[in-house]
Amino acid sequence: MTAIIELEGVRKTYRSGSVEFEALRGIDTSVQPGEYVAVIGPSGSGKSTLMNLLGCLDVPTEGRYVLAGDDTSSLDEAALAAIRNRRIGFVFQQFHLLPSMTALRNVELPLVYAGVSRAERRERAAAALSRVGLAERLDHRPGELSGGQQQRVAVARALVTEPALLLADEPTGNLDSRSTHDVLGLFDELHAAGRTIVLITHEPDVAARAGRNLVIDDGLITEDRVTAGVVAR
Repeated sequence: MTAIIELEGVRKTYRSGSVEFEALRGIDTSVQPGEYVAVIGPSGSGKSTLMNLLGCLDVPTEGRYVLAGDDTSSLDEAALAAIRNRRIGFVFQQFHLLPSMTALRNVELPLVYAGVSRAERRERAAAALSRVGLAERLDHRPGELSGGQQQRVAVARALVTEPALLLADEPTGNLDSRSTHDVLGLFDELHAAGRTIVLITHEPDVAARAGRNLVIDDGLITEDRVTAGVVAR
């Protein structure tokens, strides 16, 4: 089975004048289809840099990153943008919903960029919102939804293109405890349905929901452990 993520000797160095900072110092790991992996580490550990690479928002200074069979390591920005739109669904701490648009219109946006027809966009966006439990909220704007509901809209938007990878960056960071429970329950359901999820977090309780934890510190993966998280069926 082809891995969704393959990282080989990945390093990332930032330069400012004569000063260099190595944010990632040699990452080797892989993620298989259907895995639910949490990347956990303190502030400054390198997890945000790793998230940017996994999301094709940046490229390694050294090493290889292969996403669902595509070697992204030396691609230009146009090619990276095409892979982001085709292969990755993003969920962020800030929901990044357009306040003037309904939930349905927000979820349609990735399909607009992909050139999908209006009728198909609406059908797929409505199905994605139904999948996350918001079939009755299609015409609500973000300001009319709770924080947990807004994050569900963001998840539906991430899923609507049927990406190979769902990449979540601190997705519960702006949520209260009840909304956090609801959104993590949704990730559990998506994992059980076979989705490949990589979640970036600094919270051990959130990471414990995943079936596997990658602990990162000082630019290195210091631990790769299986947890008692929800097992995909």
